[in-house]
Amino acid sequence: MHLAGLSAFPITPASPEGRVDVAALRALVAPLRAAGVQAIGLLGSTGSYPYLSRAERRRALDAALEEASGAVPVLVGVGALRTDAAVDLARDAKAAGAAMGLLAAVSYTPLTDDEVFAHCAEVARASGLPLCLYDNPGTTHFRFGPALVARLCALPGIVAVKSPAPEPQAVAAHLAELRRGVPEGVSLGYSGDWHAVEALLAGADAWHSVIAGLFPQTALAILRAVWDGDAGEARRLNARLQPLWTLFRELSSLRVVYAAADLLGLAHAAPPRPILPLGEANRQRVAAVLRQLELS
Repeated sequence: MHLAGLSAFPITPASPEGRVDVAALRALVAPLRAAGVQAIGLLGSTGSYPYLSRAERRRALDAALEEASGAVPVLVGVGALRTDAAVDLARDAKAAGAAMGLLAAVSYTPLTDDEVFAHCAEVARASGLPLCLYDNPGTTHFRFGPALVARLCALPGIVAVKSPAPEPQAVAAHLAELRRGVPEGVSLGYSGDWHAVEALLAGADAWHSVIAGLFPQTALAILRAVWDGDAGEARRLNARLQPLWTLFRELSSLRVVYAAADLLGLAHAAPPRPILPLGEANRQRVAAVLRQLELS
């Protein structure tokens, strides 16, 4: 699988005790398949992967794969504190039929580049699951630098990179530096929805999108404008979403999409504790933006 286009990352509805609501998850995955997204990103940060047990992660994956029906590849988070646990999760994902694993450098003690290299290399070797490196320093407090990305992508089985999109003026240089270090065919994609359009226009292979987990058509419209070579239209569509991007940056995209899913009746679930749902004043701000933008 070459990861390209739009990867849509839904939330994982679950009970306060961490029991995945399979029916609600399937109801979120079905519109993504119907919309024609290029991949479904299950159990990413938006999908609350660190808060779920191995068994619940497998239940979520089985449900998503069944709902995707083979029409859309599923990229699934396999990050864990321990290397052996990440190997187990990656093996589970391969056995279930996931197309690719998403591997972050999850840790309590700060990690060195050599430790992350050994961790990722072992998960790739021991599981046989194709892996996408997940650079998410906002949560892991570790950054995959270009030199480490180059070392890892030289290994068999590490086939993609998911990076946080830099500021618009810096994204082209960041992408070019990564591209120089990795073999041809490695997918270089970006998260951080509010800067993703500039990453796509700079030539990124994939957009790993939070908004697409609820509103796939809105994200696909931006992607199609990029693919059509219409940078002006892509930027116009992105600019229209600035009220939502403001909420994402201020309140976190995780809290906002949980509130949006609840307000729209798509999934009545709260984020995993200790994360608290938005208070009523901020819920009303989210509701107002949803009414204003009429997303789909």
